[in-house]
Amino acid sequence: MVKLAIMIEGQEGLTWERWFRLVDAAENLGYDSIWRSDHLFSVMGETQRETLALVPSLAAAAMRTNRVEFGTLVSPTTFRHPVHLAMEAVTLDTLSNGRYWHGLGAGWNEAEHQSFGFPLPPLKERMDRFEEALKVTRLLRSGETVSFDGEHFPLDNARTAMTASRENGPRMIIGGKGEKRTLPLVAEYADEWNATTITRDEYARVAAVLKSHCDAVGRDFSTIQRSLMTGHIVGRDQADLRERARRVQQIIPALRDLSPDDVIARNRERGWMVGTVDEVTEEIRARGEQGIDRIMLQTFDQDDMDALQLIAEEIIPNV
Repeated sequence: MVKLAIMIEGQEGLTWERWFRLVDAAENLGYDSIWRSDHLFSVMGETQRETLALVPSLAAAAMRTNRVEFGTLVSPTTFRHPVHLAMEAVTLDTLSNGRYWHGLGAGWNEAEHQSFGFPLPPLKERMDRFEEALKVTRLLRSGETVSFDGEHFPLDNARTAMTASRENGPRMIIGGKGEKRTLPLVAEYADEWNATTITRDEYARVAAVLKSHCDAVGRDFSTIQRSLMTGHIVGRDQADLRERARRVQQIIPALRDLSPDDVIARNRERGWMVGTVDEVTEEIRARGEQGIDRIMLQTFDQDDMDALQLIAEEIIPNV
């Protein structure tokens, strides 16, 4: 069985009205969870688009729902301090009775960092900061007074006196496919590993690399939940599919010069969930056979509630 989730780019036109509608859809239509990104403005270059602040939107989701899980994909440690993130994560997890997933990443968007005055260090330094952030997060989860001689995030007799819903604090999700730095960190720290827009063949190869890192640190590979975040274009028939492709290409600037048929073909090749209901159902089942537990459907058209209902009614019961 593969769980389906809704994933929203919170910097690409998300408003409170849209967010509440999407959260309600996740809760009421049978989706497993709802996720959102953490960026300060559009990563597509459309900086006039509405951006909804991360933590208030997640707190609202916690209070508006009773069933669905929710989380961040992912907060960058280049402009989010891990101490603040760790404390916010405990609060969100407690507020939701243990339904929050805490997502961390190394940061990557150059324009975003430049515009808001945040340094974007070279990749090695970003990964070093990320690894330290994970260590700090784990230490602070203990509830004990802790110290850490970190280069980027030192702690000196620090304690977060906060009661968590879970014994070991909120669950951690790490995304990425980097074989030298990211996957070893997944093996050591993650409760869930998320891969983004990847073909079946490439996923099988990367998952095998992750298993080897798990073996190296003595961790059972099966204890890591696995998820895939990817776009979707689903139609009742070919005409419906083309119409949804037209809508998506108006949202994503890089697709605007293509024909709808090219949008469909290219994104299917990349690893999106693209096709009629039967075609997408078959693809999701194939991903499940690879060991993927959850697919986060990157919903670029935040107003297409009909597509979310179609997936809920005709795909979720069959996967």
